[in-house]
Amino acid sequence: MAISPALLLPLLLFTTFLSVYLHHSTADSYSDSDSDSETSDLVTELLYLRSQSKSGVIHLNDHIVSRFLTSTKTPRPYSLLIFFDAKHLHSKTELHLQDLYTEFSLLSSSFISNNDASSASSLFFCDVEFKESQNSFALFGVNSLPHIRLVGPNVKNPKDSEQMDQGDFSRMAESMAEFVESRTKLTVGPINRPPMLSTNQIAFLGVILLIWAFFFIKKLLTKDTFLHDWKVWLLGAVFVYFFSVSGAMFNIIRKMPMFLVDRNDPNKLVFFYQGSGMQLGAEGFAVGFLYTIVGLLLGVVTHVLVRVKNRTAQRFVMGVSLVISFWAVRKVVHLDNWKTGYGVHAFWPTSWS
Repeated sequence: MAISPALLLPLLLFTTFLSVYLHHSTADSYSDSDSDSETSDLVTELLYLRSQSKSGVIHLNDHIVSRFLTSTKTPRPYSLLIFFDAKHLHSKTELHLQDLYTEFSLLSSSFISNNDASSASSLFFCDVEFKESQNSFALFGVNSLPHIRLVGPNVKNPKDSEQMDQGDFSRMAESMAEFVESRTKLTVGPINRPPMLSTNQIAFLGVILLIWAFFFIKKLLTKDTFLHDWKVWLLGAVFVYFFSVSGAMFNIIRKMPMFLVDRNDPNKLVFFYQGSGMQLGAEGFAVGFLYTIVGLLLGVVTHVLVRVKNRTAQRFVMGVSLVISFWAVRKVVHLDNWKTGYGVHAFWPTSWS
């Protein structure tokens, strides 16, 4: 049966349109499949690199940074938390680079052990060393250490990644975990710290303690120990007082550093942190020293000065004690006002004005 010329042209157009449509649909399908396959390969490679590290921290270089960050399309199915390190600066103890890296490794291993495979494959912990990867440092715009960056799935320019503030790793792994959880909405879980002493060390110390206890009890029964010396109790009381008012327990629990390095000037150290809810070790010791001075002067006035018979000496010591105590308390109040923004003011009776 012959096809009418009037129907031939529409039929050819329809056939051409159908073939073009099918070709584009197939091409798009292959493109999506290739993209998904490439993304899956990247995650698989990262998981392999993670498995090669005891703590799960992946060591990066310029090539690997290009492979997993700058050469990949966004959004990526993973985030990277990168610790920037410089081995030649490890000798500068004030930077605490080795201590921070140890805490960073604990954070990584804890995150992996506390999460299932699906959650653990959405965040990877990495480190990059300055001498090995100077281009990567320039790529992120890193010019001071310590420095930690979180590169989210949608970050195209590494300089736009989020930097962890010094306050976010001041309490070591615990504060780092809070930063990760608040930014990624993932759960890190408890930090799994290794025990301070091994089983053999505990057993050895137990034996030493038993031997020492035998001799100590013998001395105790004869009242010939340091516990019978009033000077030891006096020094112990002063130490407990200083330990309490300096916030030393806060520093120990939260693992606060003694000082920080100024972000704007790496050669400058910061001993006093402006902001409520946080204090550095040196800051606590300074406040504890001032409070201890006041406490000791109060003890001298109430227990020693009252035994002095010379009225002139009494008045002189009392006056000096009041001046020093007023100065010490004023310094503490001024520090609190500087840190919190809240001032302490004296209010006099209305009739006095």
